[in-house]
Amino acid sequence: MSVTQSKVADILAGGNLGEVVNDFSLQIASANGSGSQTSNMVLVRALFRMGIPVSGKNLFPSNIQGLPTWYTIRCSRAGYVARQPSAPVVVLMNPETAVKDLAGLESGGVCFYPDDLKIDLSRQDVTYYPMPVKQLTSVPEVPRHLRTYIGNMVYVGVLAQVLKIEMSALEAALDWQFGGRTKLVNANLPTIKAAYEWAAANITKRDQYRVERMNATAGYMLVDGNAAGGLGSVYGGMTVTAWYPITPSTSLADEMSSFASSLRRDPDGKANYAIVQAEDELAAIGMVLGAGWAGARSMTTTSGPGISLMQEFLGFGYYAEIPAVIWDIQRVGPSTGMPTRVSQGDLFICYYASHGDTKHICLLPGSVNECFEFGWRSLDIAEQYQTPVFVLSDLDLGMNQWMTKPFEYPTEPINRGKVLTAEQVEKQGFRRYADIDGDGIAYRTLPGTNHPRASYFTRGSGHDADARYTEEPDKYRDNLERLRRKIELAREHLPAPVIEMTAGAKIGIIGFGSTDPAIIEARDTLTASGVKTSYLRMRALPSAASVADFVRSHERVYVVEINADGQLRQILQSDMPELAARLRPVCMLDGMPFTAAWIIGQINSQEQK
Repeated sequence: MSVTQSKVADILAGGNLGEVVNDFSLQIASANGSGSQTSNMVLVRALFRMGIPVSGKNLFPSNIQGLPTWYTIRCSRAGYVARQPSAPVVVLMNPETAVKDLAGLESGGVCFYPDDLKIDLSRQDVTYYPMPVKQLTSVPEVPRHLRTYIGNMVYVGVLAQVLKIEMSALEAALDWQFGGRTKLVNANLPTIKAAYEWAAANITKRDQYRVERMNATAGYMLVDGNAAGGLGSVYGGMTVTAWYPITPSTSLADEMSSFASSLRRDPDGKANYAIVQAEDELAAIGMVLGAGWAGARSMTTTSGPGISLMQEFLGFGYYAEIPAVIWDIQRVGPSTGMPTRVSQGDLFICYYASHGDTKHICLLPGSVNECFEFGWRSLDIAEQYQTPVFVLSDLDLGMNQWMTKPFEYPTEPINRGKVLTAEQVEKQGFRRYADIDGDGIAYRTLPGTNHPRASYFTRGSGHDADARYTEEPDKYRDNLERLRRKIELAREHLPAPVIEMTAGAKIGIIGFGSTDPAIIEARDTLTASGVKTSYLRMRALPSAASVADFVRSHERVYVVEINADGQLRQILQSDMPELAARLRPVCMLDGMPFTAAWIIGQINSQEQK
């Protein structure tokens, strides 16, 4: 639905034209470790169960407990899920940030706050609603040691009454959040109901924001990208995972372990997989390459600092041609950076990983559905091309909840690539690094293949087509050229870009990953203002020929990415130097997901030059 259509729908659906119905953001300011995330997830899922398109983004600190955290929920009648520049409804549960949070509230906004919060409430352009948090939790039914945590359910109940969130949806969401554990539900639900009833008796609604039931989420589910990627990897036949904990990738390994535990067991109940928490990232990638060499479908999950540590092993995997999958859930760098903020700054370090002349296959999921798909597809690609394959997600896509259609489970058989059996070795012989088919992809055998000519020596030093050590320049050059050709030929066999062409558009937009929702919304707004744009979403590197065709078809192409250097733009410029001047940067790194408004501002600013 376009912006114009959305406005018409609001008018037709809403009754009072002064009301804002199902089209606003709500921000809860609290402290990390206070239990607010449970309450926030209940709100998100309740709105989702009311059929309202919704998204939730968690802005949290890189400590376990105590520092400020903000959770933003967006309702959008039109289905937009990108972050908005501001939230007109705020809940102030953290005294440390309350002054700043209130100062940042837009004129006409709404402020919910605990009634014992000491704060200046003199702004006349804000509607205030106090909440008796301590009063409603200082009852015998709420254990004293749980009152801080259950106190968050007070704002759930008050918000529900004031914003008109259905109690039945809250109850269902609470049950989902606690996995049907009645004891936990019963510990929290009475506080929600008490707060709801208190608000009904004591609050006179004076603001214009509310929600009402829609039917826009039927057939959808809420899931985060890390869970989707973990499930996809299990479905893809992952047999060995070695990893080391690092934000924001840890939950991918945790989810994968949970899924594998229930889905990957033999008829006797024995696990037919191994998930190992290594002592560090170096050990993890070493285990993964060893397992891949031995014939396992192996992978690791990490973030930028882990990729930095893995560089030499990644070069070994490239040169020795060992299949492996590396999930990089990107965060802000360099160094420790901001571990709990979003970035798309690892393209260079993954695409060109290791010293020397390397170029790696990188998959770029732009939705949780693609996280699932690339979970299994990356394992196929790694074995087909006998090389490390990166899947570059990011914190926003990986750790936040997104609406998605049910996953399309793979029906095609697992593709293990050019693996010779003993019978095939006997019939056609075996030269480990020979380019028999002219596509740069050699044949391999797996350890244990019962043939005297099936074994070979795997090395990261110079080798010839028969895997023998050599320093002869021509043989070394030939081997590097074959590797380059193998990756180049992969361009047209990787997930193709998603392209939306607009007739008469002189402006093109290229993006990837979690910027997609903001770009979609920005394009709708630009269209409503008379600016035509086409859009290409990258899904893999190296880029397909259709990317150059897209650039060639437009006078100016804006490359949108969450990093400071415009890394994707620079990669594309090196791919198509004759078109480099048409590629313009729309890039920034402050740790926050992009908004449609920021993208529009950047494009308009450059168009006016």
